[in-house]
Amino acid sequence: MSQVPSVPAPQTSPASLEPRDQLPPALVPDVQAIMRRDSWGATLAALARALWRAVTLNRKVTAGSAIVGFFVLVAIFGPLFARQDPLKFTRDLLQPPSAAHWLGTNQGGQDVFTQLVIGTRSSLGWALLTGLIVMGISITVGLVSGFFGGIVDDALSLVTNVFIVIPGLPLAIIAVQYFSRTTLTVALVVALTSWAWGARVLRAQTFSMRAREFVTAARASGEHTGRLIFAEIFPNELSIVAASFITTTIQVLLGVAGLEFLGFGDTNSISWGLMLNGAYTGSALFQAAWWWFVPPGICIALLGSGLALLNFGIDEIADPRLRVSRRRRVRRGKAAAA
Repeated sequence: MSQVPSVPAPQTSPASLEPRDQLPPALVPDVQAIMRRDSWGATLAALARALWRAVTLNRKVTAGSAIVGFFVLVAIFGPLFARQDPLKFTRDLLQPPSAAHWLGTNQGGQDVFTQLVIGTRSSLGWALLTGLIVMGISITVGLVSGFFGGIVDDALSLVTNVFIVIPGLPLAIIAVQYFSRTTLTVALVVALTSWAWGARVLRAQTFSMRAREFVTAARASGEHTGRLIFAEIFPNELSIVAASFITTTIQVLLGVAGLEFLGFGDTNSISWGLMLNGAYTGSALFQAAWWWFVPPGICIALLGSGLALLNFGIDEIADPRLRVSRRRRVRRGKAAAA
């Protein structure tokens, strides 16, 4: 009785079983090029090309990146050009904008332009740092909970549901009263009360992806759990993580500025929220000192708008349905104009 020769199974890489559809098609070649690089210079060049293509792929992303990039440059290099001490009191009280004081002075004679530039670093830095902390907690809890399931998922879901219902604003007010009244205290409270929603979204997405073919093939090939979570599943959720990070950054920016406006910030520091609080307590509106409260308000609105544009653009890039609907609206507009 002849034996049928066994045919070896074709070697299929886990990544080839299912495309990483969360990444836009235009970025896939650059990602593959990055993975093939051996030298640091070539890797950085490929990363720069991928970043440039991602920024210019969508108009909303381009506009949002330009706005956020401007504030990042001001936060990094702006204090180097600050000509005066932002906390120094002078005799030039409530002076309108002039050559000596580009944005005028406040009730204490402090230069508003210098405070605005110095406050950019504080406001933007704390918003981004808190957003990174929130996303770190959300990614860890969401991926682990969705991948393992069972009792691990039940325990982490219970903790997530508890933190979802904790009100952030009252807790932050209580925290700054009982602990140090600093921006760090406010940022930590906002971080502890903001990670739960992102973790829940990532848990649901991970729970769906863990049963897909490319994960099953990677598990069968002997990949350890950490690589399955962070090398196979996590790259498919980058668009969700990016959108959640930007949304969290907006919430932190507005939340910290709001708490500082209410008087719960560190009076020894400079930020946009504290500038608005000083303008309110100094009756800048009734004294027609518009240069005191308009610049920080415009900066908060512009930075929030830039981050929102980035968020909308990432949604359009990651979701093909939004790209199709946008193309249809453009065609209808051209047809109506014709």
